[in-house]
Amino acid sequence: MLALMLLLPFAVAVLLPFSGRLGLRLPAWLAGAVCAGLLGWLVWHAPWPGLDISYSHRWLPALGLRFSLSLDGLGYLFGLLIAAIGLLVVVYARYYLSRADSLPRFYSYLLLFMGAMLGVVWSDNLLLLMVFWELTSLSSFLLIGFWHEGRQARIGARMALTVTGAGGLAMFAGFLLLGDIVGSFDLHAVIAARAQIQADPWFPLALGLILLGAFTKSAQFPFHFWLPQAMAAPTPVSAYLHSATMVKAGVFLLARLYPALGGNDWWFSMVAPVGLATLLVGAYCALYRDDLKGLLAYSTISHLGLITLLFGLDTPEAAIAGVFHIINHAIFKAGLFMTAGIIDHETGTRDMRVLRGLYRFMPVTTVLGTVAAASMAGVPLLNGFLSKEMFYAQALAAQPLGTTWLLPALAWLATALSVAYSVRFVHLVFFARPVAELPRVPHEPPRWMRIPVELLVLLCVAVGMAPQYTVDTLLRLALPSVIGETIPSFELAIWHGWTTPLAMSMAALVVGLLIYRFMHPLGMFERRMPVHLGSRTFATAMDELIRLARWLTQLSTDEQLRPLLRWIVVLTLLAGLLPWWAYDAPRRLPDWAGWPDDPGLIGLTLMMTVAGLLTVWLRHRRLLAMLMLAVVGLTVVLSFVQFASPDLALTQLAVEIASTVLLLLALRWLPVPTDAQPEPWWPRLRDAVLALIAGAGVFLVLYSVLQSPQDSLSGFYLEHALPLGGGANVVNVILVDFRGFDTLGEITVLAIAGLLLVKLLDDYAAVPQPAKPDSLLLATMARLILPFALLMSAYLYLRGHQAPGGGFVAGLVTAAGLLVQHIAYGSGWAARHMPVSGRRLSALGLLVAVGTGLGSWLFDKNFLTSGHGHLDLGWLGELEWASAALFDLGVYLVVVGATMAMLTRLAATQDPQEGHH
Repeated sequence: MLALMLLLPFAVAVLLPFSGRLGLRLPAWLAGAVCAGLLGWLVWHAPWPGLDISYSHRWLPALGLRFSLSLDGLGYLFGLLIAAIGLLVVVYARYYLSRADSLPRFYSYLLLFMGAMLGVVWSDNLLLLMVFWELTSLSSFLLIGFWHEGRQARIGARMALTVTGAGGLAMFAGFLLLGDIVGSFDLHAVIAARAQIQADPWFPLALGLILLGAFTKSAQFPFHFWLPQAMAAPTPVSAYLHSATMVKAGVFLLARLYPALGGNDWWFSMVAPVGLATLLVGAYCALYRDDLKGLLAYSTISHLGLITLLFGLDTPEAAIAGVFHIINHAIFKAGLFMTAGIIDHETGTRDMRVLRGLYRFMPVTTVLGTVAAASMAGVPLLNGFLSKEMFYAQALAAQPLGTTWLLPALAWLATALSVAYSVRFVHLVFFARPVAELPRVPHEPPRWMRIPVELLVLLCVAVGMAPQYTVDTLLRLALPSVIGETIPSFELAIWHGWTTPLAMSMAALVVGLLIYRFMHPLGMFERRMPVHLGSRTFATAMDELIRLARWLTQLSTDEQLRPLLRWIVVLTLLAGLLPWWAYDAPRRLPDWAGWPDDPGLIGLTLMMTVAGLLTVWLRHRRLLAMLMLAVVGLTVVLSFVQFASPDLALTQLAVEIASTVLLLLALRWLPVPTDAQPEPWWPRLRDAVLALIAGAGVFLVLYSVLQSPQDSLSGFYLEHALPLGGGANVVNVILVDFRGFDTLGEITVLAIAGLLLVKLLDDYAAVPQPAKPDSLLLATMARLILPFALLMSAYLYLRGHQAPGGGFVAGLVTAAGLLVQHIAYGSGWAARHMPVSGRRLSALGLLVAVGTGLGSWLFDKNFLTSGHGHLDLGWLGELEWASAALFDLGVYLVVVGATMAMLTRLAATQDPQEGHH
């Protein structure tokens, strides 16, 4: 059930884009049902002490990668936050987004985001955690750029993806080091090997790399600049991203790995200063932001710095305060962002210089926003006050650099600034005197749009007034995963007596009011502070990278293929010669005594050589050169036949047919050749010498390999193809069974290439479709060829597992038959007669192939593990079956779809500059 609950958001995310035609409410209902189901399952399966909920499945055992999930206390806490706030965001977004927005697409992205975050917090394997970690970056990119028509949305999405993705790559390197130190990537094994990890000389480097990933994801200084740029996202996204997902992933990682990596000087010196700097910078910048969501974004940065600082103090008590503030911050920050979204939705602006006196028009929203902001400021009787007092207590107990006053003073200053920007939020938006007319007359939002905010504000009050009955049990449930089974004594209560933290809290409230009153004189520092330094540096760096890429492109090619191919060949030659130069390996030439003397093989070699030379000689007569190139391909087909490789021969023959048609269609795009300026002889000589060297080098390597006595995998495949794969055609069994994952990658690349070509030709106009065939004879022959091609492809597909054939060659034969119709009846034939487009056919093929691989999980087998057997059909006899045939069907569909998508789009295209085809 744990694995199914994790996969549920992904499954519904795939289905949601198809639900839009059934009504606007259905996507919201489906997404809400997923969140409610997750929340209900978590509440029902609370992991109380002694209850172990876990799941493990073999994935890539040789790499130490297991699909391992574990629902411990910390994962349970974050799962509740993700599901509960996700449900509120789903309800809120239904009324926030307009009919013009694509609700199915939005909820699909949101569920993808939710599933990725659940994978992060439930993973029990570092590599699996890494997969979901990067998936959160990709899904947040889609959500931040949801309104991609806006320039700021595109900039914010790219910046978030680049910064968090780069940090994720650094973290991946740290995980690899950590797994190498421990000898396992399982999280429970890593946590148990604490002493071994911290004694290893590579520990500081591994720790630094992992912290880079956590700091970039949680927007810690100096990587904080991407988070304010992400405010171009819809407000429901901002509320979810800032409270329970994405930015909380970084502090979650600190909590998750604290038992293994904490408790040493390296941890304190790397984590605490970053958290302190982020706390102060975020609080100060938030005070001077005029955009409502900008203020909340910088306040999030500051509070994330506070949590990071608490974990950096490296004591169990500080870690308790950090986990507690994660809960409190999620509650009041989600409510604040939803309040900001209501204000923006009902007034048409987020500019606090314009937003004034809204309490007259929106009294209920005023109360909700005021209470949530007071919780953020740490006002007594609210949840933020409790964690702020715990923060003060831990700051007073810590003595960095031997000082007893530095850290408490800076902590107190940061919280005073948080009071100031909270007061500014409430005063300007709700109670200040209006100074300008609003874009829209404000009013209260729809009832169901306000309910999520009311529930969150109610939680702020309930946790603040009765923490023992609301959050104490949940907090104690999560702590053993962070600090171990021995939990220090602590008490969540409103009143702890007259203590120093209480005095500091009261003083912060007073000083915060004074800072807000005199914020303009204090703004002299803000005007000098390079607030946008990070984003400007990022933009400059990206511009320089693009400039470097353009320079390298101009250096390597002049918009022609020949210079680029020349560079590729030269670098390949250097890479091939490098082992000879770097290693003292025996360098011997092949034994020419074993040179084959088969007349047929010699004849094929001479034919291929002559055809290749004629291709170069006839380069200005393109049709003849193309025919000579086809002769080269046919000689390769004959050589496969000579070496008894019928599968390869069939595939190569079908490829030659398709590529010949492709070249015929591409000829019209080439400029007319002229002999006005003959080509200099030296570039031709240079290219000829380079080609001869490369060809001779490849020939020597291959011939030497063929003569070297060595063990081969062919014996294994020949021995096990029939008993393990259920097929006598060893080549096909390798493609769809033993190396099925490689084949899946290849057909994915083929489908992407088809889509890419179609997209690249979008700027070119379509050719008018002919109503009648140009040639009656060709049209008549085409009618006869198509059924024969379909019959032949079915025959090749069905026999492929036992005899030469298979899905790939069958797809090429089908494509060839369809291409003949295309040539005979024009480019509009496919649109009129094909029941489904090439692009959709490719997508269907990929779904069939992936679905076949996933089906093996139902039988507790590895991905793409095939099964085979015999089905008794009574008087009809036995029917041999193999699940690999379904995978081969996916290959067939992708080949047909991608080929048709590419060739029909290329044929149905004219150059807009030429105006003809």
